[in-house]
Amino acid sequence: MVTSQDLSHAPDAIAVVFPDTGEQLTYRELDDRSSRLARALQDRGVRPGDTVAILLPNIGAYYVVAWAAQRSGLRFTPVNRHLTAAEAAYVVEDCGATALVSSDDLVDLAREICAAVPGIRARVLVADGHHDGFEQLDTIIAAAHPEPLFPETEGIAMFYSSGTTGRPKGITRELTGAPFGTGGPMDGLLASAYGFAPGMVLLTPAPLYHAAPLGWGMAAQRCGGTVVAMSRFEPVEMLRLVETFAVTHLLVVPTMFVRLLKLPEDARRTFDPSSLRMVVHAAAPCPVPVKRAMLDWWGPVIHEFYAGSEGNGFCAIGPQEWLAHPGSVGRPLLGSVHIVDDEGVELPVGEVGTVYFEGGGRFSYHRDAEKTASAHDARGWSTLGDVGRLDDDGYLHLVDRRSDLIITGGVNVYPQEIENVLVLHPAVGDAAVIGVPDDDLGRRVHAVVELTEQGTGTTAEELVAYCRERLAHFKCPRSVEFTGALPRLPTGKLLRRVLIAERERTPSGRPA
Repeated sequence: MVTSQDLSHAPDAIAVVFPDTGEQLTYRELDDRSSRLARALQDRGVRPGDTVAILLPNIGAYYVVAWAAQRSGLRFTPVNRHLTAAEAAYVVEDCGATALVSSDDLVDLAREICAAVPGIRARVLVADGHHDGFEQLDTIIAAAHPEPLFPETEGIAMFYSSGTTGRPKGITRELTGAPFGTGGPMDGLLASAYGFAPGMVLLTPAPLYHAAPLGWGMAAQRCGGTVVAMSRFEPVEMLRLVETFAVTHLLVVPTMFVRLLKLPEDARRTFDPSSLRMVVHAAAPCPVPVKRAMLDWWGPVIHEFYAGSEGNGFCAIGPQEWLAHPGSVGRPLLGSVHIVDDEGVELPVGEVGTVYFEGGGRFSYHRDAEKTASAHDARGWSTLGDVGRLDDDGYLHLVDRRSDLIITGGVNVYPQEIENVLVLHPAVGDAAVIGVPDDDLGRRVHAVVELTEQGTGTTAEELVAYCRERLAHFKCPRSVEFTGALPRLPTGKLLRRVLIAERERTPSGRPA
């Protein structure tokens, strides 16, 4: 049960710890520092409704800045620190940021952003030394008055899409103006569905500039939990941290399950995962054999959800439900689900079409009325662009993203289905399936495969034969390419557009 929606918990309890560096913040420190930073930004002309851009590595200041915005009616936009200067400046300018908070190691990138975005009034660095044009975070917090200029009201995150299918788009939801401490719909949902409560320990194995690690971490802090924030996923280290911190809640993606299962048996058995009460995964469909293997290993603690940063709906499924409906992402806890064909006609149970939500949260894409309109239909239903079907009991089964569909010889092929087969081959560490130009078929099903260390010597013919034993032949790759590493974001999302763009240039499907 959620006992508080602000930061007024036991002041000496740990709000967040960063195992990479050992840095940690108590609730007293997080509350005081975020309150003073909120006032400091207000003293520099930042007003309720404005946006703060956060360009930081995984450090304590990330939560300080996010909570400063959350408690003062601001929007806050995390910026991927691995973007180029032009890409980062686009996000900062597009979101209308009037403040930018960055750090010593990113000061050159921050300078380029500020030069390109003249509307930034407050420029703050988490810094050891002096940098012209920026104020030090610790200095302005120490000098700030502890009381705000304005009544504290709830802010909101303004996330940008990862840009896996094009330029990132800002996802805008309305500020409520509710008093700080009111919380939002997700806080109550996570409490009821996943047992977010005082004393919980949430491990997030990804950078905080992604929506789920930051959003779920702040929800855990709303109720007095402790967040253990890894900077990047590494399977053995994650297992060690689960045992060391007695982690109760873990947020992952299916590719992390695959990497965990491919660890040697002695590495898998070295650490004790028995503290885990809720292991929650999302972001992509999980291969059924992978999830069964994880349930066999960790027991009935593995849950799944389907949602987006848009907040237009939320489906969830627990371990026992999943065993009865394998492959499903669950039934809606927020909104209702409809499956719709290309003409907007609702499809019956069992038929595949675009997934729409009705009655969930309202959203728009910032400065993009056309994209907003394309995500909504005349009935007000909205879609994330995914394709799926409903079973007889109303459980949603995802097929793939509409934009990833391969039409080969006039037949629809969904890459996720093939990838789910390939990653189960013992020699395959990761796999991506795309369509490449083909004179005969229009598009050819092409697999790009990352082998494990033990997979050296595996041939394309072997992998094609493996797929043909498990899939209809028209779905199987007609060509296979081996690579050292696939382009994935730290959240596990595949940058499929990068693979496609590289291979569009050559008839073979291989990058030039």
